[in-house]
Amino acid sequence: MVKFKKLSMDELDTFIEMRINQLKEEGATEDVDLKPSLYNYYTKHLADGTFVSWLAIDENRIVGTSGMSFVEKPPYFGCSTGKIGLLSSMYTVKEYRRQGIAKKLLSMVINEAREYGCKIVQITASDMGVLLYSDFGFVKNNNFMQYKL
Repeated sequence: MVKFKKLSMDELDTFIEMRINQLKEEGATEDVDLKPSLYNYYTKHLADGTFVSWLAIDENRIVGTSGMSFVEKPPYFGCSTGKIGLLSSMYTVKEYRRQGIAKKLLSMVINEAREYGCKIVQITASDMGVLLYSDFGFVKNNNFMQYKL
């Protein structure tokens, strides 16, 4: 039976491995060792409350992950608090997919964003995730652009 719990430092190494596996599964090329950077990021932001993750666990195995980073920018008409949730790390192990785990994890981190005061949650969705997010109520924003440094 799958249970849910918040990510703690105890699960961080496994969480990072799963994040790297997720990126590779989505087609990213592993051209740099991300482990140290991810470890530093998660350690810092878990401690200061600007990152939260819920995990799905079957017995002692993590079978699903989620993540929400909280950022602030000047308030604007579409987001009166300026607080935005950036959704990431949504991943379910293959044999556990299509069981509602991702939807439950998504609901849990969306609730965290609401409690933090976010008015908007954003994600760059993989092809695999588009249906989940669309069904949940996410809509495409055609204004998103990126500049790589």
